[in-house]
Amino acid sequence: MEQKSIGFITGGSLKTGFLVRLTVPADAIQEGGFVVVQSGNYKFYGLITDLRLKASDPRFSEEKNEVRLQQDIAVLLNAKTLYTELEILPSLMQKVGPEPGTAEYAQYSQSVDSHPIPVKTLPAHHAIVRIANAFDVWEIFGDPKDKKKFTIGMTREQNHPIAIDLEKFTKRSSGIFGATGTGKSYLTRLILAGLIHSKLASVLIFDMHDEYSFGDTSPDTNIRVPGLKEKLGSQVKVCTLGIGTEIKKKLRPDFDLVIEQQDILPEDVEMLSRELNLRETTSNTLAALVRSFGEKKWFKAFMELKAGSGEGTLEAWALESKIFPQAAESLQGKLARVYNKPYILEKAPINCIQQIIETLQSGCSVVLSFGKYQSDLDYLLVTNILTRKIREAWEKQTNDFHGGIGKQPTPLVIAIEEAHKLLNREMAAQTSFAMIAREMRKYFVTLLVIDQRPSQIYDEVMSQLGTRISGWLGDDADISAVLSGLAGRDALRGMLSRLQPKEEVLLLGYGVPMPLPVRSRRYDEDFWKDLLGDQKTNPQIKKSNIDWMFPDV
Repeated sequence: MEQKSIGFITGGSLKTGFLVRLTVPADAIQEGGFVVVQSGNYKFYGLITDLRLKASDPRFSEEKNEVRLQQDIAVLLNAKTLYTELEILPSLMQKVGPEPGTAEYAQYSQSVDSHPIPVKTLPAHHAIVRIANAFDVWEIFGDPKDKKKFTIGMTREQNHPIAIDLEKFTKRSSGIFGATGTGKSYLTRLILAGLIHSKLASVLIFDMHDEYSFGDTSPDTNIRVPGLKEKLGSQVKVCTLGIGTEIKKKLRPDFDLVIEQQDILPEDVEMLSRELNLRETTSNTLAALVRSFGEKKWFKAFMELKAGSGEGTLEAWALESKIFPQAAESLQGKLARVYNKPYILEKAPINCIQQIIETLQSGCSVVLSFGKYQSDLDYLLVTNILTRKIREAWEKQTNDFHGGIGKQPTPLVIAIEEAHKLLNREMAAQTSFAMIAREMRKYFVTLLVIDQRPSQIYDEVMSQLGTRISGWLGDDADISAVLSGLAGRDALRGMLSRLQPKEEVLLLGYGVPMPLPVRSRRYDEDFWKDLLGDQKTNPQIKKSNIDWMFPDV
């Protein structure tokens, strides 16, 4: 299969990458290009991470040959002495198989030898380098028409579709990052739509700003974009915080969420230390309350203690429990902010949390809209209580399943926006989310972390994120956080900082075979027609992009 060369290998190592002398004009190649090196029995797949102007002798680059030599001679001399050098980050290698389209190739494609593996050796000097074609993309990233694949975007050079493996995406916690205004929420909706439609997992979305269920208007195009509930119908249930809460345009949810007082545990209160300005003595007071009234009744009993002195008062309880009365009084006053929330009830009409859990266990997804309750206190309190209950339910079902009782739990992905509020260094140890990121994969629960400041997320949590999808980031600390723990991170730093502010993302980690910058798809009606099969031809994969048997290169 004849391929057009862009250069040849001149040096390099596994640690520093491959060096290539370019044989085409430098402006025909871009950083982030997906390239293939063929050498002997192997093909090497890599990413262009740097371009440098070079000269065989510095004198030829420091002085203009056109000034001191005849034009024809200067052109010939420049062509021989001045060139561009590429640096390639090698990711994968694969044995060269039979010609595609032959019976031998069909047999070879099912063998172990056909699978790409991490690079373990080097290509020979002068091995030919070329831009990856549609067949190369198909071999590495798979067939986008596979039900377990989801096309997230296209290669920037030849517009070939790039798919992520949704099954892998759900097996480990993942992250979507990007500075404010880079289209992070639209990219998240895109991926969640593909995930819900695939039915590979249920999804719980904590929708702090009412963006996911019924859609909104894009601030850039002033065009209305649909929500997940509008397009996916019965596959998505919408739940609002508080009884009678309406969403945009007075739309009613499928059900409401209220929290019973007995569901609030001392650790839920301690997690609100910053929002409630709690003292260091709070943990001692909370422990005394649980000893006195029990884990389920402490909150109600404490808030009903009256001021003053004498039997049955707050002061009497504090003295009996060996707690400073002033500390108890201060805590009671601060907890009034929680006690007086309209969605905190002594007894709920129905068990709302159990209703959400059963909906998720049935394979349906849930969008929890916070409506008018958009303070950090609301977000932290509700997400932690609900996630703790979900964790307990999935742990029990998994243990029962392994014990031969019941069926395997439905895989669950919990999507959290502004994740740094829940997963920063101070909060991570106090919330259920850090435990999910570390331990809940074996119980079929993972996180989808969405944030504009990944550097503020606890390092231990970031290290657990398998797949990372990042738009443009301008802060060095944020770039370092996204790339932490990944091979070749030094080579990828500049690429991440030079992405286009919109519609370009860098794919990294477990859900993709190798790092790659792509032009992301647009979240619009064309996307929905493609996803839901409303068109006879699938625009996601144009014929010119899948005709890999005989590519026109």
